[in-house]
Amino acid sequence: MSVVFAVAVYFMIWWIVLFAILPFGIHRSQEEAGEVLPGSEPSAPERPRFLRVIILTTLVATSIFAGYFWLRNSGVTLADIPFLTPPSMR
Repeated sequence: MSVVFAVAVYFMIWWIVLFAILPFGIHRSQEEAGEVLPGSEPSAPERPRFLRVIILTTLVATSIFAGYFWLRNSGVTLADIPFLTPPSMR
């Protein structure tokens, strides 16, 4: 696997994980808190905590990428998984 390919795969995993983690930890909107900042959407989160989301996204994406990298370099194929092998090839 080339470095460019690895970076591209990590980038895609990171973005997918970001949008999966983003809604977690949002408790109240500005409208529910009663303090809507001028120029912002009332449904915007009261405290977005972006640094926490970015760090958590990086940790989860890195662990998923490490699993992908290990699986790709281990030589495991679909033929090695018994229930995915067609009956004609057993």
